[in-house]
Amino acid sequence: MPLRMGAVSYLNTKPLIHGLQERFPEAELVLDLPSRLADQLRENKLDVALIPSVEFLRSQDWSIVSDACIACHGQVRSVRILFRRPPAAVRSLALDEGSRTSVVLARVLLARRFGIRPEVHNLGINQDFMAETADAVVIIGDRAMQVDESQFHSVWDLGEVWNRETGLPFVFAMWVTNNSALAPDVATRLQECRDDGLTNLDQLVATYASHHDLTASDCKKYFSEQLYFHLGESELLALDRFRGEAIELGLIPSSSSQLSLQPL
Repeated sequence: MPLRMGAVSYLNTKPLIHGLQERFPEAELVLDLPSRLADQLRENKLDVALIPSVEFLRSQDWSIVSDACIACHGQVRSVRILFRRPPAAVRSLALDEGSRTSVVLARVLLARRFGIRPEVHNLGINQDFMAETADAVVIIGDRAMQVDESQFHSVWDLGEVWNRETGLPFVFAMWVTNNSALAPDVATRLQECRDDGLTNLDQLVATYASHHDLTASDCKKYFSEQLYFHLGESELLALDRFRGEAIELGLIPSSSSQLSLQPL
């Protein structure tokens, strides 16, 4: 039976999935939204997938496969809350359906900063966020990078705000499996994809910058300075901190996955 893999085609994943098909010629590769990949992993339609970190935390029997991840140590640009009124006055929040981690992070930060728990509803991936009437909107991925901030009261970069509040990095997504018998070389090959992607950033910039209306220097900065692709001790500490805050607000179950604080 072929290995069933799920990956994401957002710009921020390009260094992780560079050469993925070549390194996994035996795999059936599915490209979809991170939230949908988590659902497919839960339904046993996938063996390994790049999923929102909060979905791993919600699980009880999934495992982190690799030390390749999508994280940041401050500003990340592609995960934002757009406020139509002062943040402390927000009563309604629209949540990008493509994400699970960012929507929980947004609710954690609003509760942490202002003690507020706004009413929430989903914003479809094809819906125009500019037409959304909620007090604030969480958007992720490529569309979050081209926002006219002058149209909003204020804008939060969630990676930056989390880092300012906690002094920690933040992990948005990672490779996770539901298969305890997964071949051990899968982790090695995923890490090799990441390492090759980072070695070939200039090639990735040349391929993708113009498609996302970015200059080459801006795209290179995004890959090399604003994103971080290694799951180490500080990232695991950050995940555990996020897990605790989400549990405290009832956003994930208290039985969610415990983390080993030993780097992979």
